[in-house]
Amino acid sequence: MNTKAELNRYFDLIDRRVPIRVSRSIRWLRKPTSFGARLVVASLLIVGGIFSFLPVLGLWMLPLGLLLIAQDIHFLQRPLVKGLALAEAGMKWLRVKWQNRNRGGF
Repeated sequence: MNTKAELNRYFDLIDRRVPIRVSRSIRWLRKPTSFGARLVVASLLIVGGIFSFLPVLGLWMLPLGLLLIAQDIHFLQRPLVKGLALAEAGMKWLRVKWQNRNRGGF
């Protein structure tokens, strides 16, 4: 799969898991005409993700901000897709380990 298709797949994953209002906002931000707003929102999400130790902010903000930025900065796309794929594989591995632990598999 090419990098652009993988980015779109991650956006689709996010789109299915967030509330409708957030989904609409993300779809609007992804439009080519929303470049300025996308840059500002992505920057704020990245900063919010970095300061995720604060009560209101969360680590979820970092990948979303990076995805929005990578839509315009092409040299970030491949490393971001590789990092997200690695994180996704790690989450699957943890899920399997957790299920085996709960079944007494250790």
